[in-house]
Amino acid sequence: MLHLASQSPRRRQLLEQLGVDFSVLDVDVPEQRAVGESPQAYVGRVAGDKARAGLAKLGAAPDARVLGADTEVVLDDEVFGKPGDAAEAAAMLRRLSGRTHAVISTVWLVDARHEHCVTCVSQVRFASLDEAAIAGYVATGESFGKAGGYAIQGRGAALIEHLDGSYSGVMGLPLFETARLLREAGIVIA
Repeated sequence: MLHLASQSPRRRQLLEQLGVDFSVLDVDVPEQRAVGESPQAYVGRVAGDKARAGLAKLGAAPDARVLGADTEVVLDDEVFGKPGDAAEAAAMLRRLSGRTHAVISTVWLVDARHEHCVTCVSQVRFASLDEAAIAGYVATGESFGKAGGYAIQGRGAALIEHLDGSYSGVMGLPLFETARLLREAGIVIA
């Protein structure tokens, strides 16, 4: 049985697109970057922690497989998490304006005997945004609960000038890489 250790409705929706049967596990894993930890190591650690927490919640059942993922926006080695309020969302968008940033998405698949992971790094270039565009976007409410304060699958798509990488990875679950990971583990993709 496959389980998704995630509270993200976007990850659930993306995994459904692969046509696999799965259940959702609600896990609570601290998302705090350690001093000196690289952004990629941080994203990988958090994704792995989510998968392992999900497996522990199941009592390490021998047939259980748990998928955990994390996605973060990174600019100049700074990880942009989810904004806490409108001012923080606007500040993030100002910093991303007219610049290219990385979106790192790591997926772990764990079971009682094995752990496998894959990482996808996409480059996203924002158009130059004026204050009215930033305020208008933040006012939609779409910034909240999204790393970097934007959603590529929503109105945030209009802020993006160029994407080099995985659209689904920027959303929160890189489907090509996830499908390959599942196939390699013997999970049938519809």
